[in-house]
Amino acid sequence: MANTANTADTARTVHTTAKPEAPAETRKVTPPSAHRRKRRRRAAWADGHARTIVSPLELKSRWGTRIYWAVLAAVLSVFTLVFVFPLYWMVTGAMKSGEEIAQMPPTLWPENPDFSVFSDAWELFDIGTLLQNTLYYAVGAWLFTLAVDVTAAYALSKLRPMFGNAILGAMLATLMIPPIVVMIPAYVTVTDVPIFGWQLLNSPWAIWFPVAANGFNIFLLKRFFDSIPDEILEAAEIDGVPPWRVLVSIILPISRPILGVVSIFTIVMVFKDFLWPLLVLPDSEKMTLSVGLSQTAGAVSQNQIMAGLVIASIPMIIVFFFFQRSIMAGLTAGSLKG
Repeated sequence: MANTANTADTARTVHTTAKPEAPAETRKVTPPSAHRRKRRRRAAWADGHARTIVSPLELKSRWGTRIYWAVLAAVLSVFTLVFVFPLYWMVTGAMKSGEEIAQMPPTLWPENPDFSVFSDAWELFDIGTLLQNTLYYAVGAWLFTLAVDVTAAYALSKLRPMFGNAILGAMLATLMIPPIVVMIPAYVTVTDVPIFGWQLLNSPWAIWFPVAANGFNIFLLKRFFDSIPDEILEAAEIDGVPPWRVLVSIILPISRPILGVVSIFTIVMVFKDFLWPLLVLPDSEKMTLSVGLSQTAGAVSQNQIMAGLVIASIPMIIVFFFFQRSIMAGLTAGSLKG
């Protein structure tokens, strides 16, 4: 009986202390905070996108878009001024008088522009002859570079000779050496070519040989040739086409973008090079444009020097504006396979 009474008291106590649960319909669901929702949206977006410094959700806001475009415009303006202002200063300085060039503070635009200084500079520097010499060296270097670098890159990419990777590594290692370090050995080689005993001073071959031995051009061409499917070459081999015919009839037509880039790089290199032509072309009648301008600079006024530099810059500026799309397309060509 005692046990029965204790059990009844315990049940009565539990019944009186326990609170009935509220039905599911009447429960209150606490909504997530705004911060939690924002974190969830960011996490959902990051699942399929790369993470960046600024969240795209913040960029899409009104102030985010304004700040983004303001910063972008400021950065582009600064970089444009940094690169374009020296060219502008050279052009305007050529049209100033000697006194105005030395004036402090300098003027941004000439008070009395003198356009006749350009014709004077053309005659004083004999720019016609210098430009003709430079164009001759550039065209020869371009043809010789294509003949050497294209065949070397094709052999390393498709023919795969023994120790091909070691040869390519040695070529790329030369890019890590400063050009001034190999200047003296190259000059000694040009003055007395080993085995043959040739003396190439005052000869265009002194320009063409070093330009053609360019590991960077070979690397660019090889990367593009690697992206060409081997099935095309295998089909040509089955038909009995020799390797040199495959290069001329199949590889070269496909490789026009990268050939254009290598051609532009070679021509620009010859036009802007100064120290090497100064060493190997001492004859005044065979000087390049950059060397000829420097040799005559001491006998003319400062505005005439600037006028000569402006004229010397025009060919390369024209080349850039005509072939800038080819440069960008060729640099990215062959970077991806498939």
